[in-house]
Amino acid sequence: MVTGAKKDKLYEEAIKEQFSMDRKSVFENALDQFNKAAEILELSEDQKAILRQPQRITEVSLPVRMDDSSIRVFKGYRVQHSKARGPAKGGVRFHHDVSLDEVKALAFWMTFKCAVVGIPMGGGKGGVICDPRDLSEGEMERLSRRYFAELSDMFGPDSDVPAPDVNTNPNVMGWFVDTYSMRKGGWYPGVVTGKPLEIGGSLGRITATAQGVTYCVQNAVNELGIELEGATVAIQGFGNAGSNAAVLLDELGAKVVAISDVEGAFVSDEGIDVTAAVDHVLKHRSLKGFDSHANVTKLDDAMKLLEWDVDILVPAALENQITEENADRVQAKVIAEAANGPCTPEADQILADKGIFMIPDILANAGGVTVSYFEWVQNRMGYYWDLERVKEDLKRYMDAAFESVLV
Repeated sequence: MVTGAKKDKLYEEAIKEQFSMDRKSVFENALDQFNKAAEILELSEDQKAILRQPQRITEVSLPVRMDDSSIRVFKGYRVQHSKARGPAKGGVRFHHDVSLDEVKALAFWMTFKCAVVGIPMGGGKGGVICDPRDLSEGEMERLSRRYFAELSDMFGPDSDVPAPDVNTNPNVMGWFVDTYSMRKGGWYPGVVTGKPLEIGGSLGRITATAQGVTYCVQNAVNELGIELEGATVAIQGFGNAGSNAAVLLDELGAKVVAISDVEGAFVSDEGIDVTAAVDHVLKHRSLKGFDSHANVTKLDDAMKLLEWDVDILVPAALENQITEENADRVQAKVIAEAANGPCTPEADQILADKGIFMIPDILANAGGVTVSYFEWVQNRMGYYWDLERVKEDLKRYMDAAFESVLV
């Protein structure tokens, strides 16, 4: 485990990196996508001016007592892009590469994602620059509670409703709602979504993003006349969205032949044993060493997974993975963007010219925010749905959104 001065050095390097002039701006990419869409939609200059910039940006310093009794100061952000349709909605990620530019872009995309699936919420996003792998559970809890306490004036069931994202989970959401409720002197489960079931979470929330991706893939292959059973799949990123998408697609008969995470990409022409991969990650916290399984090979360059000869490619990692440098080598027939912004605008054009069927992120990964909306509704009503109803409503929302985007 990295400790002491080395932790602080890594943290400082992360801060410097996010302000590097060489770093490609994710928010600029988001604006490029918006400008193209705005031109097609013939939006007025006033409409474009309003939508191009976030309504509110907050940056906070978060002093946290570490297990060794020292204090480290972390940097955190919350961006509310638009609340025109309802309270801001969007996750909070804990990652060493978090930057204000990234959080602005993610909040921006959330506004349109909520609109695409027709839920009455706007776009928000948050993040803290840290590496959770270097934090104990106690340090994670103190950091989480400090973040929510510092930003409690922004959050509320009618103003801003966070959710899990990269490296945050139901436990973190539980700390969030508890911190907020203590400060407000009541119980407010609707202030966050993605909570544990015991304190107001919704059935189906953990797999919601992957389930939404799967519904979209089913619609896409039907549109193209491809049989999903036996179709080959590559999945970049094996976190919540990627691993659950692998499980769901495998259950439908698709053949997952390539998977990856931060430890590398692993392929098998005979098909990955998805259950074994999930068990491996549960045991080892990553795919490291997964090539010890029979018929599995580790690629010398994990990015080659994006160029694998498959029917369906699911980028489920981070932004800017498919760019103008590698887009021409992508061979998939269908790309389902389970991650936010995995393709740059330049790559989008190249992929379109190649005739690849693209399911954009604001549709493909909207299952998570849709079931988050269901959770918020259940919290407000005090009436909770069974899993069958959650899945039925999610399918109805995703199918309708797919048809509207397809037209």
